[in-house]
Amino acid sequence: MTESRPIHDGVQPDKSVVCRADRLTGLLTPTAELLDQPVWDLVIIGGGITGAGVFQEASRQGLKVLLVEKFDFAWGTSSKSSKMVHGGLRYLGSGQFKLTRESVQERQRLLSELRGLVNPLPFLMSHFRRTFPGPVVFNLLLTVYDFFAGRRNHRFHRPVQAGFLASGVSESGLRGLTEFGDAVVDDARLVFRVLSDQANEHAVAFNYLSLESVHRVDQLHCVRLKNQATELGGPDEGYVFSKAVVNATGAWTDQLREQVTQETAIRPLRGSHLVFPFWRLPVAYSISFFHPEDKRPVFVFPWEGVTVAGTTDLDHELRPGQDISISEKEVDYLLKAINHQFPGRAIQECDAIASYSGVRPVVSSGALNPSKEKREHSIWDDAGVISVAGGKLTTFRLIALDVLAAAAPYLGLSPEVFQPNAVPVNTSADISQEVSWPVTLPASIRARLQGRFGGALPRFLAEFGSAHQLANVHNTDTLWAELSWAARYENVVNLDDLLLRRTRLGLLLKLGGAEIMDSIREICQWELKWNDTQWRVQQQRYYRLWRDFYCPPGQRANFDKAILNSALPGAE
Repeated sequence: MTESRPIHDGVQPDKSVVCRADRLTGLLTPTAELLDQPVWDLVIIGGGITGAGVFQEASRQGLKVLLVEKFDFAWGTSSKSSKMVHGGLRYLGSGQFKLTRESVQERQRLLSELRGLVNPLPFLMSHFRRTFPGPVVFNLLLTVYDFFAGRRNHRFHRPVQAGFLASGVSESGLRGLTEFGDAVVDDARLVFRVLSDQANEHAVAFNYLSLESVHRVDQLHCVRLKNQATELGGPDEGYVFSKAVVNATGAWTDQLREQVTQETAIRPLRGSHLVFPFWRLPVAYSISFFHPEDKRPVFVFPWEGVTVAGTTDLDHELRPGQDISISEKEVDYLLKAINHQFPGRAIQECDAIASYSGVRPVVSSGALNPSKEKREHSIWDDAGVISVAGGKLTTFRLIALDVLAAAAPYLGLSPEVFQPNAVPVNTSADISQEVSWPVTLPASIRARLQGRFGGALPRFLAEFGSAHQLANVHNTDTLWAELSWAARYENVVNLDDLLLRRTRLGLLLKLGGAEIMDSIREICQWELKWNDTQWRVQQQRYYRLWRDFYCPPGQRANFDKAILNSALPGAE
């Protein structure tokens, strides 16, 4: 039985005004007029956090910028990361001081600017006898870590306190635990917030619009684009011209660079995660420890009301247009780590409610061990096609500024314009005092909405501020209003856009959210005008995708029996 509840007040949105000004990232579909613009300053290929960061900083400088993404915003790694906004303590240990310093400082900036979206997360590192690093060495590392942040944020706990701090953690041979601070984020929502904050009539972003080719015409680049969502209208393809092109396609960087150079540089590394209901693996901290086999760092941490465990670090063979899934070997690897750290929990694969895998676009140095590859970003300038790869989610703004500095000569600007010290911090206006909040809305939900919607929050509450719309979806932190808003304004094309990226319900609920599908159907048919046939097609597509790429391998047969077979055409 699926859950059903009223999700709107019967007020029909005026679709005649849902245009570029109303959709947060541009028109729902590209138009011939858009593709006939004279010249763009910048065309950005890739709608992950790197492309979004370049879009944000270019728009803030008044540039005319177009971003296109072949699939959905944050479709790739930017919705499948470890969700951490952190300084990278492991990089400090390997001597990557510049990366660590920049990451820590950017973490502090994001915590200040995007409160409610980027949230503090305390970490605990267990120290066991005859294992490295011990408490003294780790304290020295954290002293440098905190120096970069400008504040002390770590302390040591004796073994006797372990049961109070992390219930169930192994105490055999435990010398103590060190607590330190970092942060956590909804990575896909971060991408959308960055895009929507700077979208305007001169800065437009599209999902489901792909680059087909790029070549030089005099001093400009001719970019051929193809509409991947023609069922929504708009031309099949078109051409735009730009002064420079940014290739921000992450792990797929080499595929685009093949059009302008034979050089390859990317080593795709897969990182996979398991998601558990919080009650099965309750943690208040991010528990950081080393895997018993290969001594790689592993995390078990709270996120969006569930517990996430990750990650792996394996070479991955990319297949164009195909999503990525966890392997049975990776499941075993993560379960072994979890049960080593939490021996009394006896966690099994059947306890997981979802899995997800992303590919890190690491710039190869030829290291035999994937985990030994450096994580700094690299930039290549192929006659005005600026490619970028590597780096960390936390430092997306600094990466964007480096990209724009490389593009500056083609834009008629000085690279100094894009130096971090020359660009004012993008302080997000705190409008919480100006918002007419429902009296009963808890402070935690207010912070959540402020972080996700920023300046759009007054409109969000004006349109979706009734009590039942601001209710939680099935014991998650997500509100029913977030689904309706996303469907109305956030360029949702497919059901997985709504359930895996605009919201994360596909990761937070069993069976990809099958139990609330009746209510999801009502929202989609009201806001997106899907008829019954369109809904069935979307539902079947979503279930197949979730089964293949988000369902732990050992549970797929049960999913087929419980859900997929009944959703296929002709099923009883």
